[in-house]
Amino acid sequence: MKSNNKLFIAIIISLVLGVFLGYLVNSLGKGNTLRYTPAKEGADELIFETNDGVTHHQKVFVIKDSLEYNQLHKTLPADVMVVVASSKKVNVVPEVLKTNETLKLEKTHKSVNESVTSIDNIDSFSEKIKLLGTIFIRLVQMIIAPLVFSTLVVGIAKMGDMKMVGRVGAKAMGWFISASLMSLLLGMVLVNWLEPGKGTPIKMEDASSAGELLEKTQSFSLEEFVKHVVPKSIFEAMATNEILQIVIFSVLFGIALASLGEAAKGIIKMLDVVSHVILKMVTYIMWVAPLGVFGAVAAAVASYGFEIFGLYAKYLLDFSIGIALLWVVLLTVGYVILGKRLWELLRRIKSPLLIAFSTTSSEAVFPKLVEELERFGCQKRIVSFTLPLGYSFNLDGSMMYMTFASIFIAQVYGIDMPIEKQLTMLLVLMLTSKGVAGVPRASLIVVVATCAMFGIPPEGIALILPIDHFCDMARSMTNVLGNALATTAVDKWETANGTN
Repeated sequence: MKSNNKLFIAIIISLVLGVFLGYLVNSLGKGNTLRYTPAKEGADELIFETNDGVTHHQKVFVIKDSLEYNQLHKTLPADVMVVVASSKKVNVVPEVLKTNETLKLEKTHKSVNESVTSIDNIDSFSEKIKLLGTIFIRLVQMIIAPLVFSTLVVGIAKMGDMKMVGRVGAKAMGWFISASLMSLLLGMVLVNWLEPGKGTPIKMEDASSAGELLEKTQSFSLEEFVKHVVPKSIFEAMATNEILQIVIFSVLFGIALASLGEAAKGIIKMLDVVSHVILKMVTYIMWVAPLGVFGAVAAAVASYGFEIFGLYAKYLLDFSIGIALLWVVLLTVGYVILGKRLWELLRRIKSPLLIAFSTTSSEAVFPKLVEELERFGCQKRIVSFTLPLGYSFNLDGSMMYMTFASIFIAQVYGIDMPIEKQLTMLLVLMLTSKGVAGVPRASLIVVVATCAMFGIPPEGIALILPIDHFCDMARSMTNVLGNALATTAVDKWETANGTN
């Protein structure tokens, strides 16, 4: 317990230091250099604001190669900057900043040709400091596949009774479906009541930031859903950390192993040892968590600053109310089932909750959550069976966000959504959300796909992309809470049923 408290304190300190450093960089790192990534060849114009509140335009001409430069540089005006298209990122000092050193970059806009521009000092800092978070998350991702496989197979094999496997699975899925519907419905009720999208000051200056999500959604179909759920190769599934596919293979493998009886004991014992070794690795990796938290938070605050909270204040406030109400509902249900032991559970999972909040990754705390739930007293075979399922089917925070964000975009565009249409959307979200479990930014991909299905401009997702990182912090933490409660509830029901 002392070790857990030390980790929690270290993460809190890292969180505070990350916010402080990010704010300093955002305030002092404006500089006078733009980072420019050309979208296409030809004439372009960079649009940016300086600290005196003036909007400036810098003319740029993107050429194919240096040979073309020799032919064109004499014919272009002196105030036009020449950039070679093959350069992925180019540092540009606009003419107005060369002649006036008191001016600093304050904000950048999309260029005329929709090229990407950013403030180089801040962008460069964010890329580098974010590596700390990337290292931590990759360390965790490294052990997720073997941990899910070994614990789930051992859990099912040790159950022995396939009726018990079916019973536990049915109870878990009953919780997951009920919690998902409740979360989706809560998001729908709140967004209709609070109406954050009506009269919003948020303007969509460009939709190109949503291009990657729109491309991913084009292949969103029943065929892709089946391909995503059913593994073609267990090695491919493990290589890409497709938890749902690993779960399906592990369940089949565990059932087959249990049917062999005495002949399978050696393999079961070996996998049991493997799971213990990996959980020991978790202890080592978790001490990298404070560095990961520090890097992730510092990068986010440096890139966006605190001003973004003012622009999106109503959206963030309304979403925060939704998350708070969802926590009240989940904790109330948890108290009904666990009684006063709920507070002990919250003490156990405080570090996983904080890590998920800081790194915006519920996946990053999966191994630590397994460890803490077992220490809380949950049966290992229940944890190893229910928790991986939960990570695929029980993402309460993400569910609430899906209806909230989808109808918010409709409100911004002034699209009327009758209640029957919203209920249909809710059921569609309930199904489609299961097809992208484990996919990066899965919530946003589902929102884009659903908007397109119901006549809402899918490019509207660009409205909420700037603030999504901060919403994702709350979503991820809520997902962890929901899965911890689901696992402990199933364990309590099985204990009451006489299972040991």
